[in-house]
Amino acid sequence: MKRLLLLLFSCVLFLQPYCQAQPLTSEESPVTLSTATGDIKGRLLLPANATTCPVVLLIAGSGPTDMDGNNPMMKNNSLKFLAEGLAQKGIASLRFDKRGIAGSAAAGKEESKLRFEDYVNDVTGWIDFLAKDKRFTGITVAGHSEGSLIGMLACQSRPTVKSFISIAGAGSPAYEIIEKQVAAQMMPESIRKEVADINRSLRNGKEVAQVPAYLQALFRPSVQPYLISWYKYNPQTVIASLKMPVLILQGKNDIQVKEEDAMLLKKASPKAELVLIDKMNHVLKDCESTAPQQQMAVYNNPSLPVNAALMNATVRFVNNSK
Repeated sequence: MKRLLLLLFSCVLFLQPYCQAQPLTSEESPVTLSTATGDIKGRLLLPANATTCPVVLLIAGSGPTDMDGNNPMMKNNSLKFLAEGLAQKGIASLRFDKRGIAGSAAAGKEESKLRFEDYVNDVTGWIDFLAKDKRFTGITVAGHSEGSLIGMLACQSRPTVKSFISIAGAGSPAYEIIEKQVAAQMMPESIRKEVADINRSLRNGKEVAQVPAYLQALFRPSVQPYLISWYKYNPQTVIASLKMPVLILQGKNDIQVKEEDAMLLKKASPKAELVLIDKMNHVLKDCESTAPQQQMAVYNNPSLPVNAALMNATVRFVNNSK
């Protein structure tokens, strides 16, 4: 599963915080969500001296990504810095390690038993957790990359959520993304056809018994049930179903998710607010170029702050949704 998901990686505005006092520091504490297969670990970050305030549930992106936005291949602290920036503006946040990852490793499932809905159910569990806390005046769900679709689906069944933010979220179904990425690698037409044929079967809910050795990383038997569960969802259809305020944030220098994706989401949800952010890349930081070498340097720099326009847009939207 990790190998598959790693292939799918992704105006200064001053606002008065909603919490009672402008925080100078913040207070962070560990929290736990108990599930049938094990505990999922998170961290709740509160503005200092706050008695009531909005809260944002942050959902990490694809691959073995932890609550801070890091994985074994890169460390950038993107979600950690986003959470800390929100706290400085009087907004609480909860971020968590995905099941099977880092502190939530014990909650992992065998690959053949994992389904996309497991991640969605985890988010609904965290939403219910936050909804019981009387300190929070409103819940905003913010999903990054793959976490965007997960968050959208969770919001469908949770009217306690006041608003939703898609950050660098894909605008096309997963099977289309895979086929585009295979094509971008200049694979021969015969291989591209094999990928499309396998995807067609999986989209119809049928596993493929015979998969060529060179496509095992993508379509090995143990991962096919997960792909079948994932392929059912089109982000455009899902975002169109949301009844709450929606904000779509997309970096112009993102080499994993393109402006086209944000436009597809916006077209599907015309009332949503769309903000395209200059220089921002997939890990939410400024990068002057889309050249891979410069992008990787930013991906692996944990000291760089997240983009200021991203932070300002998020704070404004959360406060307006309270």
